[in-house]
Order: sequence, then C-alpha cells, then structure tokens
Amino acid sequence: MEWRDQGILLTMRRHGETAAIIDVFTRAHGRHAGVVRGGASRRIAPILQPGAQLDLLWRARLENHIGAYQVEPIRSRAAAAMSDRLALAGLNAVTALLTFGLPDREPHDALYQRSEQLLDLLGQNDIWPLAYLNWELALLDELGFGLDLRNCAATGSTDDLIYVSPKSGRAVSRDGAGDWANRMLPLPPVLRGVGPAPDSEVAQALGTTGYFIENRLAPALGNKPVPEARARFIQAFRRRL
Repeated sequence: MEWRDQGILLTMRRHGETAAIIDVFTRAHGRHAGVVRGGASRRIAPILQPGAQLDLLWRARLENHIGAYQVEPIRSRAAAAMSDRLALAGLNAVTALLTFGLPDREPHDALYQRSEQLLDLLGQNDIWPLAYLNWELALLDELGFGLDLRNCAATGSTDDLIYVSPKSGRAVSRDGAGDWANRMLPLPPVLRGVGPAPDSEVAQALGTTGYFIENRLAPALGNKPVPEARARFIQAFRRRL
C-alpha cells in the first residue's frame, strides 16, 4: 500500500542507529506516524524539525502497519520559530496540542488548513496571538467541543453577551446569568470576532478556551494531561502585556 500527501511535522524521535519515527498531520490522512530510514542522519535530520512542511510518500505492506516515509521538504519554519521566544513557544503549543488532541489516521481537512495558515504567520507577533486564539476555537470545534456564542443560552438574546457557560459552552448575557454570574467564564468581545482585539482581551479569551481544553477535551481523551507547551506559550504571551 502507498499514498502521497503533504503534512506538518509534529514530532520526531530516533529509532535505532540511523532511523527516525515521525508523527505528521497530513491533509488527507490525518495524524499519521511512519519510519524515515536515515532520518537521524546529518543530511535528513535538519529537515525533520517540528512545524516543517513536508511532501510525503508512505508505504507499508498492510494498512495497519506503521509503514515507512520518504520525505521531501516543502518549507521549513525553523527560522521563523527561532526568531524570538513567543514564536518558538507558539509553534511548540500548536504541534503539542495537535499531537494531544487528534485521533490517529482520521482526516481533519479544515483544521489542517487552519493549522498550515497559522504556522505560516509565525514571527508576525502583532497578529499571531489572535490567529492562535481563533485556531484554538477551531480545534475545539473540530474535536466536538465548539463554543456557541451566537445568543444567550438562558434568554435567547444577542445583547450584552459577557459570559460563557462552563457546562454548555454557550454564551450567556448579563441578565441571563443572574445569581450564577460568579460561576461563569468571561466572554470578551474578541471571542465573538467583535472589536479591535487588544492583547488583554486575547489573553482573557485564552483562559476561556483553556478551560474547555482542560475540562472537556482532556477528559474525553482519557484524562491525558494538557501539554505544558500551551502554558508556556500563554506565559510568554502574557509577559508582553
């Protein structure tokens, strides 16, 4: 069996003396691992950096085998990631969350395209945190935990939406929250795509998306711990506020 596809390299680890096992988020085949013969060599190892865009040829005798990859670089994102601490932390957060959340060999074409577009913005620190926030919203939506922020869960109103219900992931208005307001999560305008999206709002919104990653997505994945790379990115981002 064989197929050809493009993909974003998520992880690489040595396998034996000279080979490597890579985990790649591919456009048509989802998150898919395979062996790269010679992948630990001086010639190929520099290509196999997290975030790299690769052209992939996968072969295996049977579909359920791990199989072997032949790889050709399309573009490296290492230079952009190494440009500063925020960019590197952001790249690590994206690859870690994709590894954490994606099921094996299940296509997610829309999320793949969003991920590729996000990583192509690495180094553009004026717009990257907002793009990352929107990517986290897309990740939650793709994996079945999307937020519904169109109207108030309690009243149906579209006015004065300032909270998110931690139980339903739906928006709640000031009046709709009532005595439960202190149990709600914040809904800054940026989460609804409204307003100028200052960094302070983006940071607040990442606290809300982080709640659903930790308390909804992680339990659905067998209570795997949320990757620390996300917390390191949030910390690096908040340093600049």
